[in-house]
Amino acid sequence: MEAAKRLDTVQEYYFSTKLREVARLAAAGKPIINMGIGSPDLQPPVKVLEAIQGSLMDVNAHKYQSYQGLPELRNAISNFYKDKFKVISNPDDEVLPLMGSKEGIMHISMAFLNEGDKVLIPNPGYPTYTSVTKLVGAVPLFYDLNASNNWQPNFEELEKQNLTDVKIMWVNYPHMPTGTKALKETFKKLIAFGNKHQILIINDNPYSFILNDTPMSILEVEGAKEIALELNSLSKTFNMAGWRVGMLLGNATHIKEVLKVKSNMDSGMFYGIQKGAIQALQLSDDWFLDQNKIYQERRDLIWQLADQLDCTYDRNSTGLFVWAKVPKGKKATEVTDAILYDKDIFITPGTVFGSQGEGYIRFSLCVTSAIIKKAISRI
Repeated sequence: MEAAKRLDTVQEYYFSTKLREVARLAAAGKPIINMGIGSPDLQPPVKVLEAIQGSLMDVNAHKYQSYQGLPELRNAISNFYKDKFKVISNPDDEVLPLMGSKEGIMHISMAFLNEGDKVLIPNPGYPTYTSVTKLVGAVPLFYDLNASNNWQPNFEELEKQNLTDVKIMWVNYPHMPTGTKALKETFKKLIAFGNKHQILIINDNPYSFILNDTPMSILEVEGAKEIALELNSLSKTFNMAGWRVGMLLGNATHIKEVLKVKSNMDSGMFYGIQKGAIQALQLSDDWFLDQNKIYQERRDLIWQLADQLDCTYDRNSTGLFVWAKVPKGKKATEVTDAILYDKDIFITPGTVFGSQGEGYIRFSLCVTSAIIKKAISRI
């Protein structure tokens, strides 16, 4: 039995294959320190855990759930966006809970892309934008981001491209992997660009509250709902990565089209997880402050580790990672492989995120300060 032709366009996800190698090294007795992935090691809020535990005996807890999620969850998402971003949304038809934002990338692509349509994808950027684009038969068009432009889109260069068949543009601010903050001016330009060329702008926004004192949504921009969608997630902000809770916000017409796909792909999010998510979205700002104290301590240590490796980095960056430039003349994979095999430390090479990631490596903050100190001592 031959696999579908669409699989010829993609490879297994980098972390899926590399983590198997890392696991084999650990099984062979190597004392591996994993600084490669952004899977939060901290616990979810206590109130969230209590909410899911307390929900298990509810009469509807184990039934199929609504494809649109509980009304209380949609209200919680809408209120969260109103409180944190000053974005007003109708919870009835402008909010769609997701089983993680990653599934949203696929649902959006299936809803709006035909075979042969083109998609603008940031380089460097989240690899799933590219793989999903290829899986649905669309064509990725990469737009380069670089340090000299603060990792912001170059709109002059974008306008020089043939944009006739472009349907979607993926953006991701605060940016992963570089940690660059969202800029209101960039969001305004993106909305104007989308309107001019009738391109759906989608901001993937899961890192807004991590080491960032200016959280921002693209939907804050006037007129954004007409041409933009925003994905968000509880995975990073509330240490709920394994729960798979995400959300999509936009106008009712766009949300309705995505729901057509989603309602044929799953049978609703587990009731208890929704109850936990509601509690998370209602937490006070003290939660973010406490989390960021921990991440700030870790980031300071990661900077020390980067210094030991003669790397440079931007101290104004945000998010769950440190993006560091390796010494001139060295390749990203050469550096990360040498550190893995010689020092038993796994760090992600920047080339995983595109050709513009060459010369960079990415450290995760999802390791304890004690482990980071151990890595420093090994170097």
